[in-house]
Amino acid sequence: MDEVEDVRVCEHGDNVDVWLNRSVEQPQSWRRTSGCTGGVTAVDALARVDVSFSGDQPRVSPEAIGHLVESLFESQELYRETGGVHTSALSDAEKIVFAAEDIGRHNTLDKIAGLCLMNNTWPEKRILITTGRISSEMLQKAARLKAPILISRTSPSSLSIEMAERYGITLIGYARRDRFNVYSNSHRIAS
Repeated sequence: MDEVEDVRVCEHGDNVDVWLNRSVEQPQSWRRTSGCTGGVTAVDALARVDVSFSGDQPRVSPEAIGHLVESLFESQELYRETGGVHTSALSDAEKIVFAAEDIGRHNTLDKIAGLCLMNNTWPEKRILITTGRISSEMLQKAARLKAPILISRTSPSSLSIEMAERYGITLIGYARRDRFNVYSNSHRIAS
């Protein structure tokens, strides 16, 4: 945050410019997307994500997963009003640290990253819980947030499962208070 000099919404309201107090090397290729590009962006970006999780930490019990899912549902204030938004939350394996709601599931993870940055809060144990489908882009964002466990109330795509295996992320889908499916790296689920 100490590198952010200014933040401005452009006059048309469709772009936000962030000015830093230092120069930044321009990317070799630039691609603007909404995050729903059918996996093409994620495959290209996969090579640029330098994260790999090994070991079995954090470990989480099935009961704790149910508790985290329930806590996510309880944090859905805007959803209760509108019924038309997604929610994501970051947990420290015990409680919800931050929750964010948005019409776009991808945006909820961006908001979580922003909350961590603005509050300088990076829990040692990081578990992401979301209401959105886990696409390759969502998995990539979880990897960049350095969350070795990603839980969703719905399904993962086949590419996100492949990426989760490659990165060592425990990917859980169809999570409810009392049941869930594990798609990759089940060693973090304590029996």
